Amino acid sequence: MNVDRLVLALAGVFILLSLVLFHFHSPYWLWFTVFVGANLLQAAFTGFCPLATILKKMGNKPGSAFK
Repeated sequence: MNVDRLVLALAGVFILLSLVLFHFHSPYWLWFTVFVGANLLQAAFTGFCPLATILKKMGNKPGSAFK
């Protein structure tokens, strides 16, 4: 899996996890969902994603979106 696909997969996992935590624990977990969504939006316009940078440094091969 390249970095692009890993970023999308992890973002999906984080969003679903925060929604489960919102439902069973506290409504404040929706702020984590907002954070993930805002980060995805800014990454779409700027091409900068902190998670992509971390994944590249861990040795994953880059994709076409986050070079």
